[in-house]
Amino acid sequence: MKNSFKIAICQMSVVDDKQTNLDKVTAMIKESGDNGADMVVLPEMFNCPYETHKFRAYAESADDSPSLKTVSMAANMNNIYLVAGSIPELLDGNIYNSCFILNRNGEVIDVYRKMHLFDVDIPGMIFNESETVTAGNKITVVDTDLTHIGIGICYDIRFPELFRIMTLKKAGLMIVPGAFNMKTGPAHWETLIRARAIDNQVYMVVASPAPNEDLSYVAYGHSLIVDPWGKILCEAGENEEIIYATIDTSYTDKIREELPILKNRRTDIYKLIEINNKKIK
Repeated sequence: MKNSFKIAICQMSVVDDKQTNLDKVTAMIKESGDNGADMVVLPEMFNCPYETHKFRAYAESADDSPSLKTVSMAANMNNIYLVAGSIPELLDGNIYNSCFILNRNGEVIDVYRKMHLFDVDIPGMIFNESETVTAGNKITVVDTDLTHIGIGICYDIRFPELFRIMTLKKAGLMIVPGAFNMKTGPAHWETLIRARAIDNQVYMVVASPAPNEDLSYVAYGHSLIVDPWGKILCEAGENEEIIYATIDTSYTDKIREELPILKNRRTDIYKLIEINNKKIK
């Protein structure tokens, strides 16, 4: 594995037209590759608006997906690893919010299906992702020649146990395509991202769409790259843009040696949690 590599987030403006979105993705991946990125990250639902009533119309089977074919070609042509945000995936009659991870040859090497669905009833917003989306049930840590990558999607970031499990499975970089909104974004976005980085002493790379006020659900933007000390390395604004940072795996090792949170964890506590969970079931 490399000690350091360059990562890019494509904070694209998603519109209600699949081909327009795919053309934009192709261009932004090329620009990222031209600027030396080894890995490129796309936002949640990069091929369609984040609106539950549109997911089925935009849904694609992985075996015959125009969106995956497009990003596969782009990954291959630009010689980059690609964390392809997410798309509405049609599988066995169900729709999943799915993130596909592709290698430099454009081959899908893993997929993560969002486990925690965004069902909320807060002042000014009612949203029920589960109306159309089925929850996934697999924790995904991907081994690459760059580093071990843990994958979450958006609302997952509010569940710290998921990120601790991925850390214990050797993930040193967490990638989270997400689309917080104009209510939850200003309140919690940065705090949650930095907290997960500090909790687990990992890099957090969190990719949002740019805000588009023509859609009923307006994403917050402000894509972030945070280091294992909780320092913000790069932050996007509210416009469409690409941001870059260097991921230094030796720095992760340094932080974990200086502040040995993971070494000092109480193994017996984890065993008790596992025993209690079995009893609850």
